[in-house]
Amino acid sequence: MTHHPDLIRLNAVNYRVKSGKEELVILRDISLVIKAGDSIAITGASGSGKTSLLNIMAGLELPTCGQVWYGSQDITRLDEDERAQRRASKIGFIFQSFQLLANLTAIENVMLPLEINGFSDAFDKAMDWLIQVGLEPRANHYPGQLSGGEQQRIAIARAFAITPAVLFADEPTGNLDKKTGQTIIDLLFNLNAKQHSTLIIVTHDDNLANRCKTHWPLADGQLLC
Repeated sequence: MTHHPDLIRLNAVNYRVKSGKEELVILRDISLVIKAGDSIAITGASGSGKTSLLNIMAGLELPTCGQVWYGSQDITRLDEDERAQRRASKIGFIFQSFQLLANLTAIENVMLPLEINGFSDAFDKAMDWLIQVGLEPRANHYPGQLSGGEQQRIAIARAFAITPAVLFADEPTGNLDKKTGQTIIDLLFNLNAKQHSTLIIVTHDDNLANRCKTHWPLADGQLLC
């Protein structure tokens, strides 16, 4: 029997933000364990704290209190530079708004994380990923010349290019029509199966949530699982 180690562990995580004189509780006492190779969907109404939870798991935000462990390392004890370094080498992101750099071509967008991580064959790797997402003919096009579905495929290629241990996706089909969204879902899971990475997705899309091994609804700042 294969043993899947704990990849991410949250211990009593709370997240509060100030709004004028009031303090809003976004997340309350969240403890969870994510194992290597898991695929997890986090769902919930707008404002339920889904993106905040994703950002805390990824080390983009720090919890107000509680701990976030990657393996044996508590990342809440790292400074921003150390957390950024960890993200650059181990974590991939896919966003609803694609977040491609408008002044870079498709291939340059995919090459960027490879170059940041010092890959000498960044161009070849990036081109291989464009082939895998079916966009080799669009390699020299800028994001503004691509459809939403094509931009999201570029974003997926960029996220997978560094072979991340964990891939976070925030509403990856949110800006796409249903047919294009289904194509993106299939691509995401096919590539993830090949890469053996861990997939953590925030979504309103039932099709996407149902493809994941685990589904965690979030309401009033707490996971219902």
